[in-house]
Amino acid sequence: MSLGFLETFEFLLNWTYHLVWGPTLLILLMGIGIYLTVALKGLQFRYLPYALKLVFGNKEKEGVGDISHFESLMTALAATIGIGNIAGVATALAIGGLGALFWMWVTALIGMAVKYAEAILAVKYRTKDEKGEMCGGPMYFIKHGLGWKKLSFSFALLGAIGAFGGGNMLQANSVADVMKTMFHVDPAVTGVIVAVLSGLTLLGGIKSIGKVASLLVPLMATLYIGGALCIILVNIDQVPLAFYKIFTYAFTGQAAFGGFVGSTLATAIQVGISRGVMTSEAGLGTASIAAAAAKTDLPGRQALVSMTGCFLATIIMCTATGLVLAVTDAFGSLDENGKLLNGASMTLHAFQSVFPWGGYVVTIGLILFAFTTLLGWAYYGEKCIEFILGEKSVIFYRILFTLMIIPGAVLELDVVWKISDICNGLMAFPNLIGIMALSQTVIQETKLFLKVLNRELVSSIE
Repeated sequence: MSLGFLETFEFLLNWTYHLVWGPTLLILLMGIGIYLTVALKGLQFRYLPYALKLVFGNKEKEGVGDISHFESLMTALAATIGIGNIAGVATALAIGGLGALFWMWVTALIGMAVKYAEAILAVKYRTKDEKGEMCGGPMYFIKHGLGWKKLSFSFALLGAIGAFGGGNMLQANSVADVMKTMFHVDPAVTGVIVAVLSGLTLLGGIKSIGKVASLLVPLMATLYIGGALCIILVNIDQVPLAFYKIFTYAFTGQAAFGGFVGSTLATAIQVGISRGVMTSEAGLGTASIAAAAAKTDLPGRQALVSMTGCFLATIIMCTATGLVLAVTDAFGSLDENGKLLNGASMTLHAFQSVFPWGGYVVTIGLILFAFTTLLGWAYYGEKCIEFILGEKSVIFYRILFTLMIIPGAVLELDVVWKISDICNGLMAFPNLIGIMALSQTVIQETKLFLKVLNRELVSSIE
């Protein structure tokens, strides 16, 4: 492959990234999020405690669906928590500085309202396929709620393609990166092993994915956050300074130091929002595909559960990673080849710099999270391709999805992240347009749900 071709490809990739993640998408995403936050009177803040109780409580309202509230959320979190929260935060900081973390927080908090809207529409307009499984998501609520077939087709097509970026190649790439760093395993070998294991697992459907996710995600999240808290406590004197830098550089950009080349305010915002979308999936619409499979009596109840994904994935997980990178010497450090530490390698270095066993926490977490993420995104992608080509196309999609893991493992990290961000951005457009067009439906469904919910809460007190 000639150098000229590589340079041209990199130029086109960067040009496309800046075009997709330009002012139009950022304004659309944040604008709709702010509008829904106001229209729903801050519902994501007022009902967050109840939503968390729904997720982690034992009692669930019986309803039609394939999996429980908890399994639905864990399936969505399986496709979200992991690479974005461990490696994604590191890449965001390496490009946008510590201030990028602040814009990830903003995106998640505003995005909770968007994710709520996605889920309530997904459950309201869901249907059953020939196997009796629930089918829902942006392609269905756009088609059945608005009758816009071309827009629904565009989301499904972009979703089927986009799954190969952040949901496939990115996962394989980060696993290969950490396996090479920790155990000196060739990335191609890692790619083949992950491909074989994923291919075998994808023979199961949403019910098996939900059960696996409900076991692995809470276990690994607890282990990872526990390790991060230990590092933060050891460096507790650095935490106030870390928060000061995060808030300051969010509005000023960050000057160069060590191996970090510096960043502008525009870069911090752009990278922070794009990575915030990836770590929370707010605005993408993908998590609503899993929400549509949940057993629930009312769309609003599952919508509350779904929105907690933003809080858990970004506010909790990403903050843990960001603080670890900020209070250790990992951010701005160079590797043995003189290159700036980035991605999983940066997070790995941060954990290892405090505890000898810290690297194993990151390694095990990355491998298992990446595996569950592959499964979650494979489900999203196959539901999208099923919408376009029918149920018989799913097996061919699974085969192609599995094979694409191998090149993903050996590509350059920056290239994989750019492809992932571009795919995510393109998917967001039809989803956000659909949500905005159906915003009055969201508001009306919410009013009906809150009447029922408030009666239940009053009865429980009495």
